[in-house]
Amino acid sequence: MARVLVLIDTGHGGQIDGKYDPRAGGRKFTHPDGTTIFEGEFNKYIATGIIFELTKLGIPYVHLTPEYEDRTLQTRVDRANKYRRKKCFFLSIHANAGPAPNVGNGFEIFTSRGNTKSDKIATIIGEEFKKMFPNKRLRTDFTDGDLDKESPNFFVLRKTAMPAVLTENFFMDNFQECKNIMMTREGRNKIIDFHVEAIKRVISELY
Repeated sequence: MARVLVLIDTGHGGQIDGKYDPRAGGRKFTHPDGTTIFEGEFNKYIATGIIFELTKLGIPYVHLTPEYEDRTLQTRVDRANKYRRKKCFFLSIHANAGPAPNVGNGFEIFTSRGNTKSDKIATIIGEEFKKMFPNKRLRTDFTDGDLDKESPNFFVLRKTAMPAVLTENFFMDNFQECKNIMMTREGRNKIIDFHVEAIKRVISELY
């Protein structure tokens, strides 16, 4: 494999006084049965799992947000752009939630506008998601032929100086997805695994 640096960004959400707290930039959702998910904890778990697997594979990475406290979007971009002269790409890990009272389902990948290497990375991630979760919805926009959604609004995608994608891994406010995937070890490990398989493909096919 080519020596490509993977920049891992743990999506927003962090701790206050040692506990994950939505005031730290993330969200939480509590279902009627009491099941409660904190986006910060979920994002950190997935990102840490990806990093563990990359370490075993010998794939170089930088964890841009290793702290348990949240970091600003500008801080994330500044940390990423220190590596702009290296062969690298940026991957931001998130959990989704629909605007109330709507409840969404499935998996999304976002890139910034335009036809770039980010779109190719997103397509590979989408393909690996469908291999791991063939019966789950890949929420995508095919207007430009890629398996991603393009957004002008995500600061970390607009301001990073390298190919960048952001994954939204199921919906916290969807009871079935939360209970059966996002809050289970098996479900989380599957999310980690398809990201890792995608990273391997991105390095071997695009670099």
